[in-house]
Amino acid sequence: MEYPLHNQQGSQVGTVQLRDDVFGLTPNGAVVHQAMVRQLANARQGTSSTKTRGEVAGSTKKLFRQKGTGRARQGSVRAPHRRHGGIVFGPKPRSYRQAMPRKMRRLAIRSVLSSKAADGELLLLESLELGSPKTKDMNLVLQALNASGTTLVVMAPPTDNVVLASRNLPGVYTLPAQTVNVRALLTHKYLVMTLDAVRAAEGLWGLEAATEGAD
Repeated sequence: MEYPLHNQQGSQVGTVQLRDDVFGLTPNGAVVHQAMVRQLANARQGTSSTKTRGEVAGSTKKLFRQKGTGRARQGSVRAPHRRHGGIVFGPKPRSYRQAMPRKMRRLAIRSVLSSKAADGELLLLESLELGSPKTKDMNLVLQALNASGTTLVVMAPPTDNVVLASRNLPGVYTLPAQTVNVRALLTHKYLVMTLDAVRAAEGLWGLEAATEGAD
């Protein structure tokens, strides 16, 4: 598919041929959702822990005799219904990790990239170079591209000046092409990619790469 290519001043300098198996697919929403849930689940530490009635501090002595007091029966100060008692069915350390086949993970990334391209939220740059790490210079580039919302800048690899100039801009994040993921793509409205990053993405997630990885 043909897609417009811009320079840092926002002017279109031509078009570039994008691979249809990476940027021209019909997005698979179910796989994208599953990939997003998996990534969020795998980011959870799973270290929350509560104490049961057998773990909280307190005597095991019966509070008062069983009969004759006119009060309700009580067996332990550590019972769950008492103040400072144990917790019933509370969280314990566990793993939230979810597995997902490699082909589905690749399909999810290709689906989001294709959706960005179809919606016009993919902005391609022939190159991205800054003479100094100034936030003002990076902001001018994004303004020239009309990237007014949250923006993910993908390069292969990112230069230090671009990373430093971007980190003070709210909603702007930089990533190497090799570490692009579903969560980063979905949480940013615009995707700014250099031509080198596009070729790296096609080499990573194209159908040929998927076939080679399966061998």
